[in-house]
Amino acid sequence: MNTLQRNGIAAAAALVIAGLGASAAQAWSLPSWMGRGSATTSTVAVATATPSHTASALPAVAGTAAPDWRAIVQRAGPAVVGITVSGLRDASMRDGPAMRPDDPFFRFFQGIPGWRMPDMGPRSEQPFRGQGSGFIVSADGLVLTNAHVVRDAQRVTVKLQDRREFDAKVLGSDPATDIAVLKIDAAGLPVVALGEAQDVQVGDRVLAIGAPYGFEQTATQGIVSAKGRSLPGDSFVPFLQTDAAVNPGNSGGPLFDAAGRVVGINAQIYSPSGGFAGLAFAIPIDVALKVRDQIVSTGKVEHARLGVMLQDLSAPLAESFGLKAPDGALVSRVAPDTAAAKAELKAGDVITAIDGQPVRVAGDLSSRIGLAKPGDQVALTVWRDKAAHDVTVRLGRADVDRATQTAAADGERLGLQVRPLDRQERREAGVDHGLVVEGVGGPAQLAGIQPGDVLLAINGQPVKGVEQVREVLAKHPKHVALLVSRDGQQIFVPVDIG
Repeated sequence: MNTLQRNGIAAAAALVIAGLGASAAQAWSLPSWMGRGSATTSTVAVATATPSHTASALPAVAGTAAPDWRAIVQRAGPAVVGITVSGLRDASMRDGPAMRPDDPFFRFFQGIPGWRMPDMGPRSEQPFRGQGSGFIVSADGLVLTNAHVVRDAQRVTVKLQDRREFDAKVLGSDPATDIAVLKIDAAGLPVVALGEAQDVQVGDRVLAIGAPYGFEQTATQGIVSAKGRSLPGDSFVPFLQTDAAVNPGNSGGPLFDAAGRVVGINAQIYSPSGGFAGLAFAIPIDVALKVRDQIVSTGKVEHARLGVMLQDLSAPLAESFGLKAPDGALVSRVAPDTAAAKAELKAGDVITAIDGQPVRVAGDLSSRIGLAKPGDQVALTVWRDKAAHDVTVRLGRADVDRATQTAAADGERLGLQVRPLDRQERREAGVDHGLVVEGVGGPAQLAGIQPGDVLLAINGQPVKGVEQVREVLAKHPKHVALLVSRDGQQIFVPVDIG
């Protein structure tokens, strides 16, 4: 996943993918006597209490007694797996934006995961190896993990606690939520118990199990520090924030509640060094299960789109709109020809609820919409002209996440790897469509196309997605004319692909 620096924030702390790559030191497998507890019981004790309200004591809360972590690890540990991946990756293309060595911030950011040096020489593919975690959700071999763990992998291996190893097939992945579904050829496997992320509250105890730095079956505990966190670039996911120690290699591993049920998937950490610094973020399990169900049934994931630009309310803004509290998502722009436009939403509307559920901040609405399906109908409560109005909207289809559209546009013939521009990039480039070039080789490279160029048209046909490029190339032309935007200027580049 991406880091905070992708949004241009000049801060030393970075959101770091908790996956272990080839650049990390070689990890060793722990001896079996260190990896397993010695407890003989396999029953997880779930503490319950009857709330009592008195003037002299806080009310008792169910589930607040110390959990039996030993029993949870013994029962759930066999369903937690290690995942190793390998393949070939463009050595010059890494996550995050490039920075030149002469940039004054270069030394400040050097070494922070997610930042890379610009291309300084010929492009080449190099083998890579990576490591992460996952967990089994069905006895016939379905495994959940993070999408970034298996990204670009040509081979994925799943290792069980009992040391059995299986080659895994990636059934599908969704970079928008960072969830991937794997399948291994096995039966009678141990599975985790699944919980409800919505039932988890701030202060509840949680346990993470994974393979940080390759140390398999490592268990760490903490509490839920916050709920519904919106991270830069991850508007679909209302993250659970915890202080359970999570490090590179924990990516894709389960986060358990005090009853031993999975409530989240460990995905990111916030860190100035690349190691754990007290802040970890997990994808709620309900989000992951929605993605799993779509992938298993259709092989792909679709997200809904409302078609608005949102911002949080401040106290002065709320007062100016006649609201008693700064709760809600303020609509700052409505995109034309979208579900919001058809429902006659307007800039200045404040959406305070969706399907009867309150919207406190913009992220609440974004995550609900993003996790819905295209065609779903939602009921919005909209504050307009100092009064509440009910608006029904049938959601449209979101543009495929830019990572999912990153594709070799007939790379063997043209040599381009492209993805759609995000909203910020379109604004900065002053265009309303186009594909940004992430990788280039072959005829395109010989013609002078460079990473960072924005492809606007091919043979005079405007390019809004990779399909337009493929349609032109399907006719097997010997030459194509690419219109690209570079450094604020538009130029035509002829490419010979005879």
